[in-house]
Amino acid sequence: MNLITKDPFFGNFLDDFYENKNSNFNTIMKSDIYERDGNYIIEIDIPGFKKEEVYIDYDEGYLTISAKKETVKEDNINYIKRERHYGEYSRSYYIGKMEESKIKAKFEEGTLKITFPKEEEKNTLKQIQID
Repeated sequence: MNLITKDPFFGNFLDDFYENKNSNFNTIMKSDIYERDGNYIIEIDIPGFKKEEVYIDYDEGYLTISAKKETVKEDNINYIKRERHYGEYSRSYYIGKMEESKIKAKFEEGTLKITFPKEEEKNTLKQIQID
């Protein structure tokens, strides 16, 4: 029986888009990434959070989305089961360097939608002369 765990041709090409499996990001911030009309679009589900609790930072080509919700403590409640998550969560995506004004975001009904242009990578390969 042969078990192939990685694509032998593309290897780890998309690994930057996937979350750390050792965290609870995979239950809190699931995302879809797709291309439409010359743009990349990232849609991230952040259920139970308000727009004011979601933050987007862009630095050195990395887009970081974080969400923070404080624990609500009510003295008169004796929980039998509690599954809702509280705390701070974040997730980063490498999108390349661009002007931050080209990155647009919208938050509706627990889904964050980020749109940015698909730009061709500039060829930074420089040939060095050998003496």
